[in-house]
Amino acid sequence: MALNRIDLGLLALRGAVGGVLVAHGAQKLFGWFGGGGLEGTAKAMEAMGFHPPRQSALAAGLGEAGGGALLVAGLATPVAGAVVAGTMAGAVAVHAPSGFFAMSGGYEYPAFLGTAGLALGLAGPGRYSLDHLTGHTFNRPWTGLLAFTASAASAYGVVARRRHAVRLAEERAAVEAQTQEGSGLS
Repeated sequence: MALNRIDLGLLALRGAVGGVLVAHGAQKLFGWFGGGGLEGTAKAMEAMGFHPPRQSALAAGLGEAGGGALLVAGLATPVAGAVVAGTMAGAVAVHAPSGFFAMSGGYEYPAFLGTAGLALGLAGPGRYSLDHLTGHTFNRPWTGLLAFTASAASAYGVVARRRHAVRLAEERAAVEAQTQEGSGLS
């Protein structure tokens, strides 16, 4: 059997994107690679407006580490792509106010990872994958449709709930600032 360039390309892309995601998930879950671990990530999630913060941190860490590991292995690739895309949608929402470019805190990086996950979920894993070895048992069109639908709905709910929490916090801060200003405490 001759090596196929497309299958090699998919293997390389799955390894790179999945590996980055596993590392980021390990930061969130275990504190590896300089990350905050679950407790530090939960505090950060709360500050970003995600509630409940611990469950949000766990979901983000598992979405990154689990989705990334599945991509690396090429197992349940449509599900892995959907999980990655949905997880990165939450990160994009956090970074969107800072614009596009990552160097200014923008959403460039999570958007790239989410799009790469989406593309791999749609394209499939290629020949050099566990999906191929298992006869594509977990790589079926209906699996992808179901996974992407569930991921999109979940991401929409998480982002909408966060947007509402951020708006309430901003309103409270504005009322507090007016109260302090009116009482001469500023």
